[in-house]
Amino acid sequence: MLRAGIITVSDRGSQGIREDLSGPALAQVLAKENIEVCCTSIVADEKQEIKNVIIKFADQERLDIILTTGGTGVSPRDVTPDATLETLEKKIPGMAEAMRRHSMEITPHAMISRAVVGIRGNSLIINLPGSPKGAKENLSIILPALKHAVEKIKGDTSECATPA
Repeated sequence: MLRAGIITVSDRGSQGIREDLSGPALAQVLAKENIEVCCTSIVADEKQEIKNVIIKFADQERLDIILTTGGTGVSPRDVTPDATLETLEKKIPGMAEAMRRHSMEITPHAMISRAVVGIRGNSLIINLPGSPKGAKENLSIILPALKHAVEKIKGDTSECATPA
């Protein structure tokens, strides 16, 4: 079973002013895919706080998948992609592009998403929007490739042919 962590990035959420709806919504999606959510965290829109939790989840908890939700836009406090990039060893631009492409069919605002996807150690790190609806929609686009990506990150050398 794959193990995952969810990091909700929200100033108001971290202060207890706003209920985290995106984190639990993502956990439900992962549960349906038989992916265990082992760790969750709510942090402020602060680059160092975000980096610290990503690094902890990847290096200490050794999670297979780390999802962030929130802070992917262009407002001054949106620093999740910047923090994530500082933790990555490799980027996987195709996954972020696929999420943006699909989201553009729903809303033109998707074009201002700065979400990134990449690898740290054996962990796949994925930035998702902050709204529950947007986070679930974006995750649903890349779900078919998640398990395969994690297998490859962990060193699977089998062929990458897709099933017929």
